[in-house]
Amino acid sequence: MDIKSTTRDLSLLEALSVVMDNRNARRDELAYDIDLSFASHRWQSFVVKRRKTGVMLDRRALEVCVFVHVADALQAGDLFVVGAETFDDYRTQLLPWSDCEARLADYCADLGLPRSGEEFAAWMKEQLIAATAAVDAGFPANTELSIDASGVPHLKQQKASSRPEGLVVFEAEVHARMRERHLLDILKDSTSWTAFTRHFGPPSGADPKIARALQRYILTVFGYGCNLGPAQTARHAVGIASADTLRRLNAQDIDVGKLEAAMTDLINAYDRFELPKLWGAGQAAIADGTHIPLRENNLLGSQHIRYGAYGGIAYHHIADNYVALFTTFIPCGVWEAIHILDGLLKNRLTVQPDTLHADTQGQSEPVFGLARLLGIKLMPRMRNWADVTFYRPDKSVRYDHIDALFTRDIDWRLIATHWQDMMQVILSIQAGLVLPSMLLRKLSSHNRKSRLYQVFRELGRVERTLFLLRYISDAQVRRSIRAETTKIESFNDFLDWITFGGPVIKSGDAVEQEKQVKYASLVANAIMLSNVADLTDVINSMAADGLPVSPKLAASLSPYARTKIRRFGKYSLDMDDMPKPLDPAPLPFQIPL
Repeated sequence: MDIKSTTRDLSLLEALSVVMDNRNARRDELAYDIDLSFASHRWQSFVVKRRKTGVMLDRRALEVCVFVHVADALQAGDLFVVGAETFDDYRTQLLPWSDCEARLADYCADLGLPRSGEEFAAWMKEQLIAATAAVDAGFPANTELSIDASGVPHLKQQKASSRPEGLVVFEAEVHARMRERHLLDILKDSTSWTAFTRHFGPPSGADPKIARALQRYILTVFGYGCNLGPAQTARHAVGIASADTLRRLNAQDIDVGKLEAAMTDLINAYDRFELPKLWGAGQAAIADGTHIPLRENNLLGSQHIRYGAYGGIAYHHIADNYVALFTTFIPCGVWEAIHILDGLLKNRLTVQPDTLHADTQGQSEPVFGLARLLGIKLMPRMRNWADVTFYRPDKSVRYDHIDALFTRDIDWRLIATHWQDMMQVILSIQAGLVLPSMLLRKLSSHNRKSRLYQVFRELGRVERTLFLLRYISDAQVRRSIRAETTKIESFNDFLDWITFGGPVIKSGDAVEQEKQVKYASLVANAIMLSNVADLTDVINSMAADGLPVSPKLAASLSPYARTKIRRFGKYSLDMDDMPKPLDPAPLPFQIPL
């Protein structure tokens, strides 16, 4: 077999060559000076024998050691067999390094990254040394942080932000002036403003050959988005479409890509208004998963340990201005952090976040490393400090106040050696050949033995330690993370209200399950667009009447308001009563920068 390496580390192949050259030898010990860095210290003590004449290698022990590590490396993808089917080179899915070299200079310049492994490792080490020194110097003044004898940090709980004066009266007046409308009318208004249903249609791209196509597309989005199903939707919308018609439109005219295109239209229209900029600048996104029940005997369904129920996970990315950016459906057994980066890299919107918040489930060391090289700032919410590890930049470095935090060191040689392997993966992701979730899913299998996993984990340890140092030393960072992650919890509650037809996804088809959660997010964005348009009109009318309005008061509102939205009754669509054109009027006050 022709065995080759997928990484820059050739020590295992060199040891294999020594074994093969001496496969017919009769002597028990070999006088070879080979690099055994691929093996653990226990393996090395088993192989290396110190004699009076010098260092010798136990030939049989070396054979066992090398073949065990070769088997592990083949399984992990660090080695491959030329022409094999099962153990082929996974890099065939990646961009060839010759193409990566042509992109490397511009990519590194855009992100401010050094262009070699040694320079990159030294650069990251300097950042970690500077950050640890700054936190150590500021420790006496940090009254919210304490470190116990075991090295576990403890942070005081922050007080909730004060509510602006006059908020209760302001919210009551806004509520009184909001118009009452039905959810179907909101979808009708949204498609009138954005024409998002233009993306729906036959696979051929031809115009739909059905009567009242616009009404029926709106009804399909409503029925599937609210989880009513085609039968119940048709039963309550007599004369518009039958259940068979709704099923056919969903199956033939609407797919995942078309739903995402429709969401893009709604998000871009939402971003035209000034009001959402009071809630967030669109520079941050929040990711979180929520449990979705499924019918049993389902290929994607399983019993979730954390939720204690059968089903799957709807994984959402929302912007800091509340709008839903990306939604996908994943099995319960998948680590949520695998999908955390996909939403931002698939993003082709006017809202372009570069910071990503998540809960404790949404992060891990390899994810931190991958995010760093993709130019994404990962800032998760931290809960259990007992499981957190801080990494020292160098064994020789000691600190006056925070030394007890650090329990392990960074392997800078590993990062420098495999920098090219990491950049080939990163540039392949940037070129659209692979998604981060595909890579992280591969690394989650036999990951501890994969060199690619190990180097991303090592880089992630550096980046995660930098984040943790900032987290424990900056109260504003903690306050911002808590405020942003609260928004995703409100969004999950909002989706529960939207899917009033029932929490259970009835289809056993993986494609339909993915479409189901995207339908719900599409309805959510349509409601948010309608709410923002109405709230803008209400705030301007209040200002015209001389009532107090201010950025602080308006920032306390939410596009998730639903007290004036009707969901039930006999459904009808009056297509003659269309709204006026969408007009993102300026607010009566200056948006603070």
